[in-house]
Amino acid sequence: MITKNIYPEDIRTLSITELENLAAILRARIIDVVLRRGGHLASSLGCVELAIALHYVFNTPEDKIIWDVGHQSYAHKLITGRFEAFETLRTYGGISGFPKRDESIYDVFDTGHSGNAISVALGIATAAKLTGKNIKSIAVIGDGSIVNGMAFEALNHAGAGWDNLIVVLNDNEMAISQTRGAMANYLNKIITGRMYNQLKARIWRMLELLPKNLRGRARLYAKKLQAGIKNLLAPSILFEELGFRYFGPLDGHNLSLLIDTFKKVKEITGPILIHVVTKKGKGYPPAEREPEKFHGVSPTRKNLAYPEKLISMSNTDSVAKDITTSSYFGETLVKLAERDPRICAITAGMCLGTGLEAFKQKFPSRFFDVGICEEHAVTFAAGLALMGLRPVVAIYATFLSRAYDQIIQDVALQNLPVIFAIDRAGIAGEDGPTHHGTLTLSYLRVVPNLVIAVPKDLNEIEQLLEFGIKCNRPFALLYPKGTLKEIPIIKTDTPLALAKAEIIINNTENSRFADLPKLIIFALGAVIYEAYEALRKFERLENVILVNLRWLKPIDEELIKRLVSEDDYVVSVEENTKIGGLGSALLEIFGKFNIFPKKFIALGLDDKFIAHGTREELLSLEGLTAHKLVQVFSNLLKEINTPCLAKHLSI
Repeated sequence: MITKNIYPEDIRTLSITELENLAAILRARIIDVVLRRGGHLASSLGCVELAIALHYVFNTPEDKIIWDVGHQSYAHKLITGRFEAFETLRTYGGISGFPKRDESIYDVFDTGHSGNAISVALGIATAAKLTGKNIKSIAVIGDGSIVNGMAFEALNHAGAGWDNLIVVLNDNEMAISQTRGAMANYLNKIITGRMYNQLKARIWRMLELLPKNLRGRARLYAKKLQAGIKNLLAPSILFEELGFRYFGPLDGHNLSLLIDTFKKVKEITGPILIHVVTKKGKGYPPAEREPEKFHGVSPTRKNLAYPEKLISMSNTDSVAKDITTSSYFGETLVKLAERDPRICAITAGMCLGTGLEAFKQKFPSRFFDVGICEEHAVTFAAGLALMGLRPVVAIYATFLSRAYDQIIQDVALQNLPVIFAIDRAGIAGEDGPTHHGTLTLSYLRVVPNLVIAVPKDLNEIEQLLEFGIKCNRPFALLYPKGTLKEIPIIKTDTPLALAKAEIIINNTENSRFADLPKLIIFALGAVIYEAYEALRKFERLENVILVNLRWLKPIDEELIKRLVSEDDYVVSVEENTKIGGLGSALLEIFGKFNIFPKKFIALGLDDKFIAHGTREELLSLEGLTAHKLVQVFSNLLKEINTPCLAKHLSI
């Protein structure tokens, strides 16, 4: 059993049997920690042997391995000096759930989004060639990510010929049958052997001796013969036509085969594509049976260290039982779709994560998973909308930014009724900076024709989603990860209407101190609960207004203009970067109507990439919890109430 950190140079001295034992140890460590800490389980379990083989054969960290997305890199972390620190996975101040350059010299690129690994690897290979460095650049990309348009753009560029580029296609959807696997392995041994490649090179040189009018035709026939033989069993033609040497498919859990192949391709000029077939969730039966449910898991049981102790765990152990914003959105969409046959649902490879599983089951002909292709998802939705349908595009906030051009050009410019259900808006928690949706309000607010709604609770998710489907305009609905708390107040009965806010607290009308300045708090989304809870800490409140804006665009200018005067103290609260969000919108309105309150404080997220940690930890660090807001409000009230009102207020 490993009890200390290990590095690639340590594993390069091991035998195949010892490496297989190492793989079992790594799986046990991944299962143990991920089930206690949460994280990406199935994908990382499928890449254990692949990570070992890559570090065993290639001279890392000089040779560069770029893990596309990076959610499959846990074994890579465990054999690059982080075995002990793996206990802190995804905790604040601990190691990240994704590759991170400031965490290890073996982490080449901060990944978290799909489809970019080949582009990065190609850039590294090109730089190595220009600077005379003899290193290999390896991109590990999954079958779900390689369909991304950016990946194909990189393949198209790389096929022009880059000697030091290797692409490892990790295919975890295709199973290898016994016959096919044996023949493919045998064919792979032939085409990676030195004799085969020397013979191919000699034949190619011989064809150069032919007259020009025959040379092209002879080469064409030679290529067709080669491709025809190989493609009897191996799906190589696509990659060969793009200019890659194709090897595989290989059993991605056969360490001996992987190591032998990687050693041989190191001696072959590229670009090279190695097709590896793996099984998601390998070594943990529940994840093998339902890999999508175990793609990302929440913390579950404690003190479980070995796979045999885990086999009996049911799938429900790793699925949160609370009603999350994602699941509630999905349930609501099903109810609406039962009444409205125009409603379609689109996801970019995240059916379960966005809460669309029930919709998929109920309306299979109206559900579309386009793969990890956010740009296509948005423009595809535009086409549906052109024909009178009501497409709902459910995408995480951080991934939607990849389709920004399509949002602008293909939806907003056309003024089409596409509904964007934007999950994980704001702080996404343990997945960290690549997954936080902290910029979403800012980059959407500048888009003409787009309506932006931010619900405070589950009830408003339902109301605003129904409103958006009826609204004949591009519509964005943003909600955070996790659960939304209900605000324990008497209903205001404010009717839901476009650009109409809701006043939650207003005790200014009968105030004994009506002549004093007001404290006006404009809040947007789930942080309204935190602002409300902070105000409840005060035994007595005078001249305080709390507003649930609901809409960022169009914003309720009429209400803002009516409430705010030059003597007032105004605070904005949002779970978005302060740049370009609600605070900026209020300043624009103050300028537009020449209203300049005595003091204005914009509370939100600082201009930085926020680390990983629990949602509660990160909100507290950013000053957006009730506990932190109490101090802000207390200081302002003391300043306002000097001296007559202060005696009536206590915390």
